[in-house]
Amino acid sequence: MPRRSKRHGGHRPGAGRRYKHGEPTTIMRIPESQAPLIKAIITRSRELTVLRPVDDPESVPCTLYQARVSAGFPSPADDYVEGPLDIQQYLVERPAATFFVRVEGDSMTGAGIHPGDILVVDRSLEAVPGKVIIAVVDGDLTVKRLLQRDHEVYLCPENDRYPPIRITEDMEFQVWGVVRHVVHSL
Repeated sequence: MPRRSKRHGGHRPGAGRRYKHGEPTTIMRIPESQAPLIKAIITRSRELTVLRPVDDPESVPCTLYQARVSAGFPSPADDYVEGPLDIQQYLVERPAATFFVRVEGDSMTGAGIHPGDILVVDRSLEAVPGKVIIAVVDGDLTVKRLLQRDHEVYLCPENDRYPPIRITEDMEFQVWGVVRHVVHSL
């Protein structure tokens, strides 16, 4: 068997460390300037846990009924089925630009975002003032409402127990995406 050069990215199939439950690992190349950020995100993310990407081909269809559910005075329900509903198709407009994250912490409860909720985040949307975004601030991943006052940018929590974060030029700041949907249990 010919020897493969590490210089050209070759390695033996199956070589390398194994992850949990024997799952193979992979090597990723990132610019050295981004390594501290990636390490910080992996080890210090305080508010969010990134879940699997949504471009997973598996989807579970559910049934969607044509009848509307009254949130006021109850009305008789129709028995008409509109058809199968793929919840991922309903929540994800741009699969290649969308990811899910799970929330930790209570800084956004005023916006209806609670600990344990899953956020559907679209990286292709523009982060404009007023939108709830996922951002990296000095290596920490967070979810906050983006606001602008007097030409200054703020990341604002929606819980009075937390102060707004004023973004300054000396801070490391990057927007990862705009939150489109919140999924939570009752």
